[in-house]
Amino acid sequence: MPQQGFSLIELIMGLAISAIVLHLVSPTFKMLMESNLRADAAQSLISGLNSTRSEAVTANQTTLIHAINGDWSQGWRIVRDISGKGHDDPGNPLLVERQGDVRVPIVGNRPVQHSVRFSGQGEPQLPSGAFQAGTLHICGDAESVSYHQVVLSRTGRISLRSDQAEQALCASGQDSEQRLDP
Repeated sequence: MPQQGFSLIELIMGLAISAIVLHLVSPTFKMLMESNLRADAAQSLISGLNSTRSEAVTANQTTLIHAINGDWSQGWRIVRDISGKGHDDPGNPLLVERQGDVRVPIVGNRPVQHSVRFSGQGEPQLPSGAFQAGTLHICGDAESVSYHQVVLSRTGRISLRSDQAEQALCASGQDSEQRLDP
């Protein structure tokens, strides 16, 4: 009678080889997944900023996008600023809310640290009326490296740069996360 199936030794050898290959491939797969999450977060943020600017121009009304709980990693909300108090006024209509993937740290420099406000003409402005420009950094999960930079110019142009560089803001964002998660 011909043999059917595998012997126990053949099965154990096959499992051992599979485990070794899986062990070698898993770090690369994890890095690819993290890279895709960062790219998606950058594109989502650009889309949100462009939508905010478009809403402001369409309605000829100040509109802002702000980080949920002051943290861009948690997501963002687009609010029509009728009262001039921004997201602090619950009477201002909420237009869009997007929850973020908190595994992707996003930090902004001081002018765009918590929000971006567009005038009815589509110009980014601080609450004081001065122009607003800045950079939001999409950081690495375990290192202080900015992989993508969403740049807001003073004219309102939004661009994406993918210059991998050491970024102190990314390190400070991780420090605050570590303090929150004892």
